[in-house]
Amino acid sequence: MTPLEALAICAAGVGAGAINAVVGSGSLITFPTLVAFGVPPVVANVSNNIGLVPGSFTGAYGYRKELAGQRSRLVRLGAASMLGSALGGLLLINLDPGVFQVVVPILIGLACVLVVIQPWLSKRMAAPHAHPHGGPWLWLCVLGAGIYGGYFGAAQGVLLIGILGLMLDEGLQRVNAAKNVLSLVVNFTAAVLFLIIAEIDWWAVGAIAVGSMIGGFVGAKIGRRIPAPVLRGIIVCVGLAAIIKLVYG
Repeated sequence: MTPLEALAICAAGVGAGAINAVVGSGSLITFPTLVAFGVPPVVANVSNNIGLVPGSFTGAYGYRKELAGQRSRLVRLGAASMLGSALGGLLLINLDPGVFQVVVPILIGLACVLVVIQPWLSKRMAAPHAHPHGGPWLWLCVLGAGIYGGYFGAAQGVLLIGILGLMLDEGLQRVNAAKNVLSLVVNFTAAVLFLIIAEIDWWAVGAIAVGSMIGGFVGAKIGRRIPAPVLRGIIVCVGLAAIIKLVYG
């Protein structure tokens, strides 16, 4: 890897870290960048996942005020994210990627719909709000999002925001804060697994890690100031862009 290529990958990491802190889908920047510079797709996916862990941490730390009072909830849901991520990482190594190429755009599209109708739908559904942690259905949905995140990860933030926003009686910024923590759990778990069983491009990991750490911090600073309706619109736009990218390349 040349210094210029490393700089370009680092810059992509800055963008990915910022987008992940605000919405999710940062992998749609870094993953294609690695592939464009000749990194094999599976190695690029693994290296990208590991490199984005520092950015996930700084993004979650930047939302620490919005995380107040969510510790117990995130411990429960974090267990689902951890288990799901481990399963997803194993699928990445063993499963035909064609399966997820069909399912993933559908999941992201559904998440976008949930984000749009969440304020109206939450008023119509009082039962899930009776449980401070969202109940068993939320746990299972977070498990599913963790499987997807461990497998690929692009737009897992959109999925999580759609799920959490529907099943928790919380404002969008607090939901986004919870999403950042759960995304961190997913990325870290997958990274540990990949360190054991997968081939890694450490130059790519280092470049993305430096960039994503900066981007995560900056993204959290910006994201916390975005009004909920605007943030909702950004989430949907990013989700639609993810679908177009995954379907049409």
